[in-house]
Amino acid sequence: MPSGKPGTKSRVPSGRLRVGPAGWSYSDWTGYVYPTRRSKSFHEATFLAQFFDTVEINTSFYQPIRADHAAGWIERVEANPAFLFTAKLWQRFTHEPAGTAEDERQVRAGFDVLREAGKLGAVLLQFPFSFHCTAETSTHLAGLLKRFRDYPLVVELRHSSWQKPETLKLLEEHHAGFCNIDQPVIGNSMTPSAQSTSAVGYVRFHGRRYDTWFNDDPAIPGHERYNYLYSVDELEPWAARIRKVQAHTQDTYVITNNHYQGKAVVNALQLLSILKGAKVKVPDELRQHYPQLERIASEMPAAPTLFPLGTPAGEKS
Repeated sequence: MPSGKPGTKSRVPSGRLRVGPAGWSYSDWTGYVYPTRRSKSFHEATFLAQFFDTVEINTSFYQPIRADHAAGWIERVEANPAFLFTAKLWQRFTHEPAGTAEDERQVRAGFDVLREAGKLGAVLLQFPFSFHCTAETSTHLAGLLKRFRDYPLVVELRHSSWQKPETLKLLEEHHAGFCNIDQPVIGNSMTPSAQSTSAVGYVRFHGRRYDTWFNDDPAIPGHERYNYLYSVDELEPWAARIRKVQAHTQDTYVITNNHYQGKAVVNALQLLSILKGAKVKVPDELRQHYPQLERIASEMPAAPTLFPLGTPAGEKS
């Protein structure tokens, strides 16, 4: 078993591992993850591709990806040839009875651009906690797996009624992956696991804000649900689970969704260091806010300059 200490050699499981955050467009990441002053050509995906080999697209959960946007993102990450995107399926298919043929056409328009470029690692079907296992919901899930079977699918289920052998069998039959999740375990919540049901392994971290996870109080900002920083001690057991998943898959994606103030990036870097048994590249802004990253940083911080990345965004040169 690898030690998890930066700089130590460890046995690497056969499957390819990619670690990264969920999403990149967060205003609170400015000054935490991204530099406050940016060049006019700055793009968040380009920046993150310096540190990670994947990012989960979450805008596709709220509306289909436009084909031109997908093409632009591919160009933004081309400096990292190992980089692959994952993307959520539109919630119209997972949180509503059914999407129309036109809805499907719109979804495929963006996904197909990524797939044809060899940049689509997985499509995540994320279901809500209210999606319990019944004959009706199992039929709905099976229907979606058939409908989008030409993509590398992964299914995230949050209610414990799905945590049984029959679910794994259903996913295996449709060549779909099982998404292992870390979430606040409240009542009938899905508990931590290390399952693999296809060639694609998937693990997602949501944080452990027990006080805000199911809280609908409008006075509490939405970001508080994901305002959680995992400790290294909390990540270590998951590193063992990830290695188990990786040993039984061709590609494993580890996605951190605890996004507030860059905490997802902090934990993604820590997981990457643990799993690789090596130090990793760390953004300068992030290490200033989270000094615990110094112990895993592979490079010295860049010398401070007035304009680290050129002309600040919005200013004329």
